[in-house]
Amino acid sequence: MDGDDVTTGGQHAGPGASERLVVVGVDGSKGSSAALRWAADEARLRGATLKVVRAWQVPTFSYGGYLPMPQQGLEDWAKENSSALEQQLAEVLGEDPGVAVLREVVEAPPALAVVEAAKGAELVVVGSRGHGGFAGLLLGSVSVHVAFHAPCPVTIVRPGG
Repeated sequence: MDGDDVTTGGQHAGPGASERLVVVGVDGSKGSSAALRWAADEARLRGATLKVVRAWQVPTFSYGGYLPMPQQGLEDWAKENSSALEQQLAEVLGEDPGVAVLREVVEAPPALAVVEAAKGAELVVVGSRGHGGFAGLLLGSVSVHVAFHAPCPVTIVRPGG
């Protein structure tokens, strides 16, 4: 799936169903599932639409330079990420999430995709894998990038939180 899709109680509501928006970034991890659960609760409390963002990037399989991915490969990655998003939504929120859900699956660096999706939102929620200190600096952190660059308030949810 490329772009946006809104579902309310299993029914299609169409893009822009609500002006109030809570954005959450997900990647299938425990941290993002905790963030998804927290963001859905917050969206319900606010009477807002929940926008769930899953970003993906094409892995590079080249030894010496850039090797372009064939179009079919890109379509497969997009479908795989759309399926993974649907599976995570079903596992975390069930069949009736009790809130309008807007889905966005994009090919982009995750931190940039979440910040872009947060434009016009009331709140953005991201998970944390808990890589603090030196490991966090080496790996980079989507949650830290979002916290510093989001155009709205940010909540960072840790697994089990």
